[in-house]
Parts: sequence; C-alpha cells; structure tokens
Amino acid sequence: MNEQVIIRNEAPHLQDSENEGDFLDLHGLWLTFRRRQGLFLAVAGVVLALTVIVTFQITPKYSATSTVLLDTRQQDIVDIGAVLSGLPSESAAVDTEVEVLRSRSLARRVAGALDLYSDPEFNGALREPEGVGAWIGGLKSGLSNLVTASMPDSMGTGASEEETEAAAVVARLLDHLSVRRQGLTYVIGITVTSEEPAKAARIANAYAEEYLVDQLESKFEATERANDWLSERLATLREEVQAAEGAVEAYRAEAGLLNAEGSTLTERQIADLNAQAVLRRTELAEAQARLSTVRRQIAAGAEQEVSEVLNSEVIRELRRQRADIVRQQAELLSRYGERHPEVINVRRQLADTDREIDQEANRIVASLESEVTIAQQRLNAVEGSASRLRGELVDNNQASVRLRELERNAEASRTLYESFLSRFRQTTEQESLQEADARIISVADVPASPSSPNLKLNALLGLVLAAMAGAGAIVVVEVFDRGLTTGNQVERLLGLSSLALIPMVPKKYRAQGRVADYVLDKPLSGYAEALRTLRAGLLFSRGREASKVVTITSALPGEGKTATAFALARVSAMLGSPTIVIDADIRRRILTHSGHLHPEAGLMEVLRGEASPEDVIVVEEQTGLHILPLSSKATGASDVFGRAEMRSLLRDLREKYDMVVIDTAPALPVAETRILSTLVDSVVLLARWRKTPRDVVQSALTNLRQVDAPIAGVALTQVDLAAESRYGYGHRYGKSYYQNYRKYYSD
Repeated sequence: MNEQVIIRNEAPHLQDSENEGDFLDLHGLWLTFRRRQGLFLAVAGVVLALTVIVTFQITPKYSATSTVLLDTRQQDIVDIGAVLSGLPSESAAVDTEVEVLRSRSLARRVAGALDLYSDPEFNGALREPEGVGAWIGGLKSGLSNLVTASMPDSMGTGASEEETEAAAVVARLLDHLSVRRQGLTYVIGITVTSEEPAKAARIANAYAEEYLVDQLESKFEATERANDWLSERLATLREEVQAAEGAVEAYRAEAGLLNAEGSTLTERQIADLNAQAVLRRTELAEAQARLSTVRRQIAAGAEQEVSEVLNSEVIRELRRQRADIVRQQAELLSRYGERHPEVINVRRQLADTDREIDQEANRIVASLESEVTIAQQRLNAVEGSASRLRGELVDNNQASVRLRELERNAEASRTLYESFLSRFRQTTEQESLQEADARIISVADVPASPSSPNLKLNALLGLVLAAMAGAGAIVVVEVFDRGLTTGNQVERLLGLSSLALIPMVPKKYRAQGRVADYVLDKPLSGYAEALRTLRAGLLFSRGREASKVVTITSALPGEGKTATAFALARVSAMLGSPTIVIDADIRRRILTHSGHLHPEAGLMEVLRGEASPEDVIVVEEQTGLHILPLSSKATGASDVFGRAEMRSLLRDLREKYDMVVIDTAPALPVAETRILSTLVDSVVLLARWRKTPRDVVQSALTNLRQVDAPIAGVALTQVDLAAESRYGYGHRYGKSYYQNYRKYYSD
C-alpha cells in the first residue's frame, strides 16, 4: 500500500463518518480532544489548582438556623377589631414576612442589639487584611481615593463616615443572612453564617427575637398613632356635636317649635281644641235638640211630655199638685156644684197652678235657649282658636324643614362622635392585649462543623470548571486555527483534490537547509513515498495524457515550495524517468543555492538567446537529474515568462523529458507565477500544514483561477504525521494505523 492510496481513501471514510454522525460527530469530537489534550490538561490543571488553592484559603464559615412560625390563629379575648390586624393566611403574606426579615431596618436592629459595629468580621474597617487580601484591599483603597479625588464636591453622597460604616456593616450582615420559607408551610428559617459557630447561633436567635419585637412594636406604634389621631378627632367631633345641637335648640326656640311629648306644642293645642270642638258640638246639638223638642211639645200642649223631656222636679211637683186640685175640684163639683165657693176657689187654685206650670216651662225654655247660645259661643271660640293654631302649624311645618335638617346634621355628628368614642376606648384597651403574629419554634444551636467551604462540593465544582475551562480553551484554539490539516478539509473547503500529505523531514536537515537531500539519504522514507505519490497523481491526473510540465508554487514564502520541487524532481529522476527541474524564482534563486550551483549563465540567458539550454543545464551525478538554474545576473525587471521564447523552451523540454518541474515564486506576491502558470500542464499549490491560513490559500487560488491556470490540486507540506493522526489521518485506525504502515518506510 502506498501513500497515495491512504490519502485517496481518507475522504470517503470521513464522508462515511459524517453521514453516520450528522447529528453529532462523536468521533470527530474525540479526535479534536485527542490532538488538544495537552492544552486541555494544562488549562484544566491550572483551573483545578486555583480552585484547590482558593478553597484552602477560604476562612471556614459556620451556619446556624432558627425557625419562626407565622401563627394565623388569633386569640379573641374581647370581640373587638385590632388596629393592626393579624397576618392573613395567604402565601403572599408569608413571602412578605420573608422580605421583612431580609430588610435593612431589621438588620440594623440586630446589628445594634449585638453591637456588630465593633465586630471586625462585619466591620471591615476594624479588620487588618492579610496576604492577597491586603494587596486587594490596598488596590481598592487606592482606586477609591483616586475616584474620590477626581469626583467634584457636588457629586458627594453627603453621608458621614459613621453612616457609611454603619451601612457597610448592615450590608455585610445581610450578606451573611439567608431567609427561606420551608416549602408551602408558614415556617420560615433564618440562617446566619459566621466565622465563629457561637456567633452564628447568637445572631440567628437575635434575628428571630428582634423580628417578634419588631412585630409587637409595629402594633404598639400603630395603636398609639390610632389613639392619638382618634383623640384629636374626638375633640373636633365633640365641638361639632355641641355646635350642631346648639343650632337645633336655638332654631327651635326662634321658630317656636317647642316639643311636648314627641310633638310640637301647637300640634298638642290643635289636638286638644279639636277634642273640645267635638264636645262643644255635641253639647250644642243636645241643647238644640232639647229646646226644639220642648218647643214642639209646648206648642202641642203636651205638658206631660215636656216635664218628662225636661226632667224638671218643679213641673213634676206642680203637675202632681194640679192633679190633686183637679181631683178635689171633681169631688167638690160632685158635692157642691159649680158655683160653690170652694169649687171656685179650687178653680182659682187650678188656674194658678197651670200659670205656674207655664211660667216654669217658659223659664226652662229660656234656660234651654241660653244653653244653646252658650254652647254655640263656646263652639265658635274653640273653632276660632283651632283655626288660628292651624295657621301657626302651617308656619311651624315650614320651619320644621330647616329644623329637621339641623337635627339630621346633629344626629350624624352625634353618631360619628359616638362611633369614634367607642373605637377610642377599644384601642385604649388593646394596648395591653397586643401579641406578635409569629412565635419561635426552634432556636439556633451552635453548629459543630463548618458549612463552608464544602470540600467535596468545591472539588466537584473544581473538576467541572476545569473540564469546562479546558473544553473552552480547545474551542477557542480550534476557532482560531485557520490552517489546513487534512486532505478531506482541503477538498471540502477549497474544492480541489488533495494531492499529497508531505511529511516533515528530521530537524537536522531543516536546520542545514538540506530538505531535498533527504530523498537521497532515505529513498524509502515516508517523505520520498509522499513525493512519489504526488508524482503519480500528476502524471495521471489528466487521464491518459500525462502532465509533463508541472509548476510548483505556494501562496506565501516559507512553505517548502523549493524543497518540494527539488525533491520531487529527484524522486522522478531516481525512478529512471528523464526529469528536469527549472529554477524560475528569479528573485531568490533558492533552488540554485540548494543544489550548490554557481552558474555563469542560466534560464534568463537562454530566454534572451545568450546561451543554449544544453550549455546551462547541470546534470546531478547521483540521480541523473537535469537542473536549469538561474545565474546571479538574473533579474525580474522584464516580462520574460510571457514571451514566445518561454513557450518555445517549454515545448522543447516537453519533447525531451518525461517530467518538467518548475520552481516558481509564491503566487500571491509575485505576478510572474501567474503568467507562467498559463504555460504549463499542471499547477500544484503547496500549503504548509496547520500554518498557512485558509483564506490566504483561497486568495492564491483565486489569482490562479483568474488566469485559467490548470490547477491540479493542493499538497500539504511539513506534515507531522503523528499529530496528523489526531486530525483523522487513518480515520478509525488513528495513530496505530500510522504506526502500522510506517514499518514500510525506513525513516
């Protein structure tokens, strides 16, 4: 198996690998890691070492935790509402209390209660920095002084040094504090971290206690503020009630709206007069009825009914006497006759009695008429008074509208005053009934072991960071690695065939500038085999027609162009093929120097017609290689390669030799190379393995394509085959594959 077979088979294998792992090329990642494992181990080792150093430099910290329970159950000793109500049983309320525990005001209370302002752990101004901390502290101090000095006075914070120091202590205490709600419960854990275990427990317990005290003080302050406000408000309301009630009474007196058992005096008088009017009408009707009856009966001569109607004892007695006289008259008439004196006397008595009866009846009728007149007068008087009072009532009713308005205002003021008075008495009683909405369910114990640094966790984090840093370094290096490494990469990025991977020769040959001599000393080496592979590819790269005239160029100087052209020509000659190598780099003449030649005439003289090719061609005794050098008088001032003489020379050499190798200048900086590339059969562009940037190679190819140069492909030079295996050389077989096939060579 030769080198060319290996190179040609590389691309298909890599293509298969890509097809197999389109989603994630694990083998490619492994190869990338393997070729950068030195960088990975170095960066990872540094990061891990720094992690270990920092871990052991960290001062051990101890954490203590106290827990409080937010008690949503309230004791109702008396059924009155609180000024500051208890906490609602909502999740948001618990989260709010967590933020209260994290507040700067509570931290300031704890710091003051424990005098943390005098503790060097929390007051950085009292701690003397040591080691790296001293250096960092000095740097910070210097920068702070510099900023302060450059800051205008108007931009100052205005805070005193004591206030700034106190704020720093509170901030550091908050940094040492961790408050967390335990799940979805009403339990809150207060964790404090300190360099001393007892101090951590003391601060955690102080936090819980100060939290309860803060709750009580908040309620006391709220109640006190409420009482003060209620007291002021009550005084104002009292004055408003007095003024409103005074206005009611003043208006009542002014309008004469005096009350009597729930109604005004006028209303009561009208009611009494109405009752009297009814009585007077009844009396008048009775008197009129009696008078009418008496008159009617008297007119009818029914004295008996008159006496019964009048119910008069006098008339009744006179009627009895008359009846006796009538009976006596009847007896006397029957005894004496009408002319008897006793009969006459009796008649006279009877007439007197009738006259008395009539007089009494008339007197009674006159009395009844007087009674009717009096009753009528009384009724008229009552109705007149009632009519007058009704007029006054109309006026009073109109005045009552304003009175009721004043009474409503007074009642509203009185109700509001009584409500505030009741609330004031309740809040006064609440001052002795306040209790916190939380209670401590677990005090913080002194921790027995430090909580940080966690050696196991730090070691694990160190390993993770080391691996990430190493991987990051590999990614960065790979991103900035713009060179070409594999034949597959050449074909994929440049779209050209990878002709060969030319290995790097031993260091001593490179140091002495004898790279091309390596094929003479080691004709069976991998270097010589790569050149033979390159030769075979060139001779058969154009089908049946061989590429006899080949130009070897590169994008930049220093890529092994001259050594490759010289060694390729020697390998071709050593295979028994008539070969000539031409030094066309008229600026540097490196090939001529590599062959230790000092000709008086060379290529330029042949092109100018000053010498024939046979006169200037040098034959190498060891290989039989023909060399067309450049004399020291060669110059590139004129366009010699674009003339017909150059075409004629190449035509003659093509007929005489099986292979013509031309060493030219780099394609990017020198124009002669592009002109010469149009006269040859094939152009080989060399790129130094991992060194020549891809965009530079692409630029050189662009320049060659602009003149339609017959580019055969790209060959990578100075390849480290051992390192190349880590880039995919040999595909799945890796380095072992290189070690296996290298036994065929005698390097």
